[in-house]
Amino acid sequence: MGSFSDFAQNMDWAGLADLLLQVAAVLLCLTVHETCHGLAAYSLGDPTAKAQHRLSLNPLRHIDPFGALMMIVAGFGWAKPVPVDMRYFKHPKTGMAVTALAGPVSNLLLAYAALTLRAALIGAYYTGGPEGLGTAIDFLAMTAVLSVGLGLFNLIPFPPLDGSKVVEGFLPDRIYYGILRYERWGMLLLMAILWTGVLSTPLAIARDWVLDLLVKGSSWPLTLMLG
Repeated sequence: MGSFSDFAQNMDWAGLADLLLQVAAVLLCLTVHETCHGLAAYSLGDPTAKAQHRLSLNPLRHIDPFGALMMIVAGFGWAKPVPVDMRYFKHPKTGMAVTALAGPVSNLLLAYAALTLRAALIGAYYTGGPEGLGTAIDFLAMTAVLSVGLGLFNLIPFPPLDGSKVVEGFLPDRIYYGILRYERWGMLLLMAILWTGVLSTPLAIARDWVLDLLVKGSSWPLTLMLG
């Protein structure tokens, strides 16, 4: 009993709570991202994601362990790709581009929603709200940071990231289908690039710039509540 008591006293409970909040934020960001890919494809006529139960808010259906770890460690990462069959689309290249863009856009919208709610909770906190609001405020801030990081990372026009599918939608068919044949090697090259850390600084700068814009645009609940 004494050993357990010593362990409990020496445990960094604040650090553990912070880590758990971060993990929850990562799961939320990745789940929204992939679910919106599937919803976009489904709305354009592709039932593949629905058939494989990927139109779900259950994070276990979407999580790639290493991609989630990268989200926690580096602030950007990826999930298990939603299956898409472009043969169902009336206009295959356009359908793929729209489906790809849905993920990053959903992350930016999630970040804005999180920051707006955060501003409202800050207003409630300073007008007599309970102390527990601080945890929710921290969680929403983490969600916004990670969601913007995930969205911007996936907008990079490099296969197999979403940005590449958007750019490829404007290419001639001969080049487009040629790129698709080699896309599976893109992840290996991307992993090598990430290992060098060359993307960390540009992504951090872009993330902070977008966050600054979103914070300014989402502060209206706080302004209204504090007059």
